[in-house]
Amino acid sequence: MAEKDSDTPESIKSKIRDVPDFPREGIIFKDITTVLRDPQAFKKSVDLLAKHYEKQNIDYIAGIEARGFIFGSALAYKLGKGFIPIRKPGKLPAKTERMSYELEYGNDSLEIHIDAVEPGKRVLIVDDLLATGGTAEAAIKLVKKIGGIIVGIGFVVELEFLKGREKLPEDCKITRLISF
Repeated sequence: MAEKDSDTPESIKSKIRDVPDFPREGIIFKDITTVLRDPQAFKKSVDLLAKHYEKQNIDYIAGIEARGFIFGSALAYKLGKGFIPIRKPGKLPAKTERMSYELEYGNDSLEIHIDAVEPGKRVLIVDDLLATGGTAEAAIKLVKKIGGIIVGIGFVVELEFLKGREKLPEDCKITRLISF
């Protein structure tokens, strides 16, 4: 049976809007809030990610602040896994590890609780978008630093022209639903 048009990644892609000059002049921001407000597009995004990972041995889903929380927590719920937040500095209440990284438009840092993952547990990292790869690379390093094993990293969108996957470890299994 053929998939209906509304069941394809292209149906999700059609919901993403461009916002010019955000967060600074010259950048065309791919806004996924229009996917989130559309119940079918949001559900399809989570369902397609879940389909890809449902048979893999995963202990936890880690979501990167902030939009990675949305997709990551929904995916964790759907797959029956625990959720781990990877946050901006100063937002987690217990002892953390920190990693700084470069963005396509500046610098930032991420933190994770040092006890978020038991050593040897298998973690899938989720975020909304792969751009230059700095955020994803920092998240991977954080999870590994506290003893987690990376089973993959999933994105709704990949901006291929920014070559972000080149920053990620070669053995890291990358999944993306759509690309620009």
